[in-house]
Amino acid sequence: MPPDSPASEGEFSGLVATLMHSRLTVLPKRLGAPGPDTRELEAILASAGTAPDHGQLLPWRLILVPQSARARLGEVFSTALVERDATATSQQVAQAREKAHRAPCLLLMTVDELCGDPQIDLMERTVAAGCALQNMLLMATALGFGSALTSGKALKSAHLRSLFGLNDGEHAVCFLSIGTASASKGHRLRPQPADYVRTLPT
Repeated sequence: MPPDSPASEGEFSGLVATLMHSRLTVLPKRLGAPGPDTRELEAILASAGTAPDHGQLLPWRLILVPQSARARLGEVFSTALVERDATATSQQVAQAREKAHRAPCLLLMTVDELCGDPQIDLMERTVAAGCALQNMLLMATALGFGSALTSGKALKSAHLRSLFGLNDGEHAVCFLSIGTASASKGHRLRPQPADYVRTLPT
């Protein structure tokens, strides 16, 4: 039954609420195989395209990191760490390198502040990217996968920008990891509307 059918409104909204509240962050180190297959990944990626996009700029991009490119990404992570901290131990460098090999599906989200209408500022473009990310997280959850967003100082590294071919106006926002959760995780306490909503005084 379509979601705009009166008879299905309550059921549909209940399903959506259940999906949103069942989404949890599962750290990449706890995401293993299997990851999404071709059909499932296509559904996850397609969900990003339903995000709001003022001016239809499509200011964000997703870059899939296949297993064959993980070693190069690992070297970028380790190099970025050493550049930030020359005293990093060999163990810390190895841990930085290993992060590239977690989760069977890994994508980088970028935002371009220069494409299209210059009146649409970076903040609004980043919000659009955030909506696309949330859509993908929810679709991954609906398909039974765990997922996580991760960032870090390596995103600012010139080596990372070079590896992903980012232009001057592009910003690396975060990585999206998707896979099968190795262990169940209890639901965290969610903030309630009273925690984040206020009314403008009259």
